[in-house]
Amino acid sequence: MKEKIRWGVLGAAKIAVEKVIPAMQQGEESEIVAIASRNSDRARETAHRLGIEKAYGSYEELLNDPEIDAVYNPLPNHLHVPWTIRAAEAGKHVLCEKPVALDVQGVKQLIETRDRTGVKIGEAFMIRTHPQWQGSRKFIQEGRIGELRALQGFFSYYLVDPANIRNVLEDGGGGMMDIGCYPINTSRFITGEEPRRVIAHVELDPVMKIDRLASVILDFPSIQASFLCGTQMVGSQRMFFFGTSGRLEIEIPFNASPDRPCRVFISEGDFIEDNQRTLTFPVANQYTIQGDLFSRAIKEDGEVPVPLEDSLRNMAVIEAVLRSGRSGNWEVPEY
Repeated sequence: MKEKIRWGVLGAAKIAVEKVIPAMQQGEESEIVAIASRNSDRARETAHRLGIEKAYGSYEELLNDPEIDAVYNPLPNHLHVPWTIRAAEAGKHVLCEKPVALDVQGVKQLIETRDRTGVKIGEAFMIRTHPQWQGSRKFIQEGRIGELRALQGFFSYYLVDPANIRNVLEDGGGGMMDIGCYPINTSRFITGEEPRRVIAHVELDPVMKIDRLASVILDFPSIQASFLCGTQMVGSQRMFFFGTSGRLEIEIPFNASPDRPCRVFISEGDFIEDNQRTLTFPVANQYTIQGDLFSRAIKEDGEVPVPLEDSLRNMAVIEAVLRSGRSGNWEVPEY
């Protein structure tokens, strides 16, 4: 068994260069050995800057390297499915950025490819591996805030550049694909349930046509969940969980800092100010943890952190939310 899984990276996306690669380079199970770009100069410059051994001027060259065990795919959303399939067919395991596909059908293609090729494919919802989410789920499941009754989330940023890939509709842009997917994913993660139906009010940008503001209700069997996400407003994020006897609040739920502890606020009883205490989780890099858990799954033939079956359900909810935004009605997720 190899000491570390050898990873190659497709493209020099900002999230890869600034967050994921440096984090995985700190891992005990993962080693970044190659990066590819359609611009060979950019590949060499990025590799030199990050201390990566190999630089390739095309994605195909990287996939043809027999020394690479796994591939991290941070390409634009519309390229996730085709290049994940090509990597799998080249015998590489694949960790693909979210959303792993543009629709349910795309996820089904990836499941078929995974089963046919025998490689591991997973979606990079790094938040699920962070100790603050693992700890919060355990706290809630133990009944420490009583019976969970409701959940509320908020996630936003300000971005109006029409050239930015997140604002290009045909390439999978829009708020729900980019950030709305997080409160959907974590709601499902915390409850262990799937929403029976959803309803949403969605506002589109008049020029770019992407969803820029959405208010969403998810009707779970045991709770109600609601969240708001926006891409043209002040940046903010928070998640609240309300039980019959207390409340849990995650201070920075999605972009947890890798260099300082994370805080979760617990309020027990009716008067928050008098009954609030803080759970502090030690410094952790969720990208490092995600990479090592994926690498360990490869080495031990175990389950990846976020399997495609989970991605399929998450994408079905995203599609239902966007359908509801058009219809104005309750919509049922279609798997």
